Amino acid sequence: SALASKATGYPIARVAAKIATGKRLNEIPNAVTGKTLAAFEPAIDYVVTKIPRWPFDKFPTANRRLGIQMKATGEVMAIDRTFEASLQKAVRSLELGGKSLLWEDPAWDLGTEVSLDKLPLHANDLRLWALMAALRRGFTIQELAGRTGIDPWYLSGLKNIVDMERQLLSQPLSARLLRQAKRMGFSDEQIGTLADRLPDQVRQQRKEWGLRPVYKTVDTCAAEFEAQTPYFYSTYEQENEAPPLPGPKTVVIGSGPIRIGQGIEFDYCSVHAAWALQQEGVKSIIVNSNPETVSTDFDTSDRLYFEPLDDESVLDILENEGAGSEPPASVVQFGGQTAINLSQSLARYGMPIIGSSAQAIDIASDRKKFEDFLSRLGIPQPPGTTVTSVEEGLQVAQRIGYPVLVRPSYVLGGRAMEIVQNATELIRYLTSAVEIGQGKPILIDKYMEGREVEVDAICDGAEVLIPGIMEHIERAGVHSGDSMSIYPGLTLSQREVDTLVDYTTRIAVGLGMKGLINIQFIIMGSEMYRDPATYRQDHPQPSGDSTVYVIEANPRSSRTVPFLSKVTGAPMVRIATKAVMGRSLREQGYEAGLWPVSGVVGVKAPVFSMSKLVGVDTYLGPEMKSTGEVMGIDAGFRPAVAKALMASNLRLPPEGAVLVSIADKDKPESVAVVRAFAQAGYRLYATEGTAAMVRALGLEATMVPKRLDEGHPNMVDVINDGLVQAVVNTTGPAASVLRDGFEIRRAAAERRIPCFTSLDTARAAVESLLHADGGAYQVLPSAAYLGKT
Repeated sequence: SALASKATGYPIARVAAKIATGKRLNEIPNAVTGKTLAAFEPAIDYVVTKIPRWPFDKFPTANRRLGIQMKATGEVMAIDRTFEASLQKAVRSLELGGKSLLWEDPAWDLGTEVSLDKLPLHANDLRLWALMAALRRGFTIQELAGRTGIDPWYLSGLKNIVDMERQLLSQPLSARLLRQAKRMGFSDEQIGTLADRLPDQVRQQRKEWGLRPVYKTVDTCAAEFEAQTPYFYSTYEQENEAPPLPGPKTVVIGSGPIRIGQGIEFDYCSVHAAWALQQEGVKSIIVNSNPETVSTDFDTSDRLYFEPLDDESVLDILENEGAGSEPPASVVQFGGQTAINLSQSLARYGMPIIGSSAQAIDIASDRKKFEDFLSRLGIPQPPGTTVTSVEEGLQVAQRIGYPVLVRPSYVLGGRAMEIVQNATELIRYLTSAVEIGQGKPILIDKYMEGREVEVDAICDGAEVLIPGIMEHIERAGVHSGDSMSIYPGLTLSQREVDTLVDYTTRIAVGLGMKGLINIQFIIMGSEMYRDPATYRQDHPQPSGDSTVYVIEANPRSSRTVPFLSKVTGAPMVRIATKAVMGRSLREQGYEAGLWPVSGVVGVKAPVFSMSKLVGVDTYLGPEMKSTGEVMGIDAGFRPAVAKALMASNLRLPPEGAVLVSIADKDKPESVAVVRAFAQAGYRLYATEGTAAMVRALGLEATMVPKRLDEGHPNMVDVINDGLVQAVVNTTGPAASVLRDGFEIRRAAAERRIPCFTSLDTARAAVESLLHADGGAYQVLPSAAYLGKT
């Protein structure tokens, strides 16, 4: 219904809610038109295309076949006057690394034997591109319709796009041909590829020939009545229905489709930023392509452009809003990595950015530049450097010692991040890294398995406010988006807190940040584990020797901003937006430093969709896999963690059995977890090596074969037969992750029982079970926890 509302401009949920109160359709005004009643059926004079956003770029081993089991994490929507243009615009909105309809998988090279059997024409995420490849090779619409069951009307639209590709390849670029291509939805980049020009040259040529997009209103009534809502899409026609907004205005760049690593949390930030701008007397203009979100509601901002978030679309919008005057400034720090990546393009084209400068964003995002910046400040970081070749990488890893963490710059959700244990694994990673092939740097750091801490801060350019410090339950090596986080950092000593505040302040001020910044730290010391339940947040314990290292800084809002805002009561996005507009923290009535602890404990827990994605390993590592998160809030740690585990379906039942399979390196540390399960009355099933350890502890364990060909019941049988209610499975070196225990983790995901691949998470879950009396939680309105009425 969200999609249908955005596509038609008919506010379905709003009307349905009023019907539920007893009103009739002819008594409900349509808020979009301001003139018609809800009984007036939508009539539209444009075409809308929705394409799901699948997570297969994250999970290349997953089964890509589409069927009755939903696998998409989000979707995009595009509007234009023709099917061809709407479709191409939707493909651009997917943000698949610039993958337009021109893309073809190298594996589809059919050679001399041209056969449809070599193309993935069955229902899968690449089917659209496979259809285009087939049409380019001369297969007919009838052949493809017979093979796929797709209506020939759609295939004829794809054929029109292919015919235009051929014209662009074979004919000199004229004003007439360029206009036809733009009306069919071809981007400047696609036209440049086909006509052998750079995208900037195509853009410049367009301007010289007077080819600019105009913007049409989404009005529900095919222009029969003038719409009241400023909700626009671009097209290549004559009349522009979106003259520049008068007065002060700012563009908030949204976050695009929901996918792993970039979810609804950035839409939360975009919406709150738009509202904060309005409070400051500045008109807010939102650009986004996601129909599922509040940011694309017709009444969230002063003006909404439903467009792809790429260089071309955003520049066209800024030029439209700046017609006859200066283009408005953009805010890029609330739309996640999508908006941050656009910051460099906007700066290159001379478009104003308010808040943190493009240079500051580049220093924080580029691993090599950030490493040099920290060195100048004298702030410790894990040893490492950037490399641009396999030879350099091997030398660096040899010098700093394995294991090492390898990752590219400018990425979100830990994409392509991996812990590497030896030279063989490093060679495999570097030879397959796209970044190395393009001459871009890869960062190699010493991997440290310490306690991870995360800080979100607001800087006005001179002073820094830190709403809260969050501590991860899992140690470093599990992506922050997949970790359970605790607010406040219950086990941090005062010295560690002071160091974190000092480093955060120096980094934010040193970068010249204005607005939000997220920094991740690792604390190395003698105490690897401290039980949060035994530490009092008002009197942090001394920690002995420990060192705080900086892992990375993100010059933008982060996925923890909504969590931290709700658990502390600090209106983070509002404060940050006003700081971006030039109002200091003091002007807003806030003091620099650490926000007073709110007196409650919040626990953030990840939520996974592993059971939906066949073939995906549930093992948690540095690449993010969760699709959402939940929050537990209460007066103490144990009740808060019980709520979070319950909401994320990781809570253990009061009684049952657990299957334990522990890697050799983790066995010493697993002793406490195994004892806790036994103490809770759980029966223990274990694979051979782990069973020997359990029996050596004087506990009973049923041994099950690890290999599936070693008899029955094996470890997968035990899960599938419902004999166990939880699984604890840790793995050895990264290379063996897929082989060692993959079946056990998949079986647990498909049976929907908790599967812990981190001992820290398993410990939190079993201790929540053990101390259920101390973890009796309250059920109160959220305002009550923060002392508000």
